[in-house]
This record gives sequence, C-alpha cells and structure tokens, in this order.
Amino acid sequence: MLLARSFEGLEAAASELAAEFPKSRVIAEGLDVSQADAPAKLDALLARHGLYLDVLVNNAAIGLGGEFAEVDQARLDELVATNVAALTRLTRHYLPPMLLRARGGVMNLASLASFVPGPWQAPYFASKAYVLSLTAAIGRECSGRGVRVCAIAPGPFETRIHRKMRTSNTYYRLLLPSTSADRMARLAWRSYRLGRRVVVPGIINGAFAWSARAMPYEILLPLVSWLMRPRARPIRGMAARMKAQERIDRTKGPRDFDVDH
Repeated sequence: MLLARSFEGLEAAASELAAEFPKSRVIAEGLDVSQADAPAKLDALLARHGLYLDVLVNNAAIGLGGEFAEVDQARLDELVATNVAALTRLTRHYLPPMLLRARGGVMNLASLASFVPGPWQAPYFASKAYVLSLTAAIGRECSGRGVRVCAIAPGPFETRIHRKMRTSNTYYRLLLPSTSADRMARLAWRSYRLGRRVVVPGIINGAFAWSARAMPYEILLPLVSWLMRPRARPIRGMAARMKAQERIDRTKGPRDFDVDH
C-alpha cells in the first residue's frame, strides 16, 4: 500500500509497480501522516482492503533550507509534525502487534544528515538525527523477538528535494556521490531483509558518516557549514549536475509523487 498526502502521481506509481511485479497487489491511498488520527485512518484503510500491516516504511519527510532564524514557523511546525511526530506515532502504533505476532518490521528513512549538525538546514538535520537514534534504540529492544527494525541513512539521491532545500549549488552536491531513488529503494530493502539495523549505502557516504562520529565539533561544524552553504555563483564543475537537476525539476516521474522526500 502506497500512501501520500498528495494523491497526484500516486496512482501512476502504483500502476508502474503493479506492471513490474504482476504477482503483487498494489494499492494507492491518500493520507496525511502528519495528522494525529493518521494511524486510525490507516487502520481503517487496511481493514477496508482486508489487510494488516506487516512492514511499515516511514519515508515521508519535509526539507527546509536557509538560516534557522529566517525559517517560516508554519513550515517548521510542519517539518516537526511530519519528520518526527508522524514517524514516532506510526512506529509506536504498529510495533506492538508485530511483536505479538513475532514477525514484521519497520524501515525508517534517516539520512547521512543524521550523523552531523547541519548549518543552513538545521531543522532537517536535527529531525534525521532523531530518526536514527530512535530507530537504532528500538531495533536493539526488538532484537531476538522476530521483528526487524532498520534505519536507512542514504547520501544524496536524485529527487527535486535539492531545489526545495536550496542545495543544488553547494559543495555537498558536488563532492558526495548521488544515486537514483530506485536504486536506493532496492538497496534499502535488501539491507532490511538481511537484518541490518543501521545502513549507510555507499563507501564514501559510509566513510563520511563514521568519521564524523569521531571528529571534534571544532572541525566538524565548519566543514559541514562549508559543504551545505548555498552559493550565489555557480560552483565550477556543477554545471552538468545542475542541468540534470533542472530536468528532474521539470519532469515528474510516476514514482516522484512526494516532492518533499
């Protein structure tokens, strides 16, 4: 079952998945997971289709860019409601039945941003740090009880979120390798099936994540600030990537139904 606040494009995504996996039943439903009654509404949707939730994938998120003091308060509240509260609420609601059945699992999408503070994107980085910490801890609590809990912490991949967060022209986008959303999804599912608790796809991304843990803040913060700060002038070497980003911005593929994440 695919869920999104905006139903636009969701049916196309369901049709594409159904064609690719003809033995699977693919259902698309509109649901704003940031609302407090989202778990009850999802229960009703599942009951209507004669289903129960076996694996929960918390992928919805909102990205904000710019100085924290200038961030719109309404958008900030929306970020906290979606990135933090919704994920926590849905995980708490569906985990107990999984533990009773001794099967099922939770996949929470964290980020490479989970490992560091993020000047110019402070709320987003902080929300992803929460996701990683919560998921890893829950995963340990569920160890040996038949339920997998996995945090996926990818680096950049090609969606329109970079424009929305004003990261298209940053050294972060130039220096860190990116991949497609499809490839990232397949990697995430494979890692979940293998029982991994925290996954950072990619050698360079993995090296960055784990070295950041050992780096003092006096070095780490200026480095991340340099990587994430939007530049007024195009960065040398970014022209091809920015053109590719423009094509993504203009074209909304069937699986790109959630523009925020």
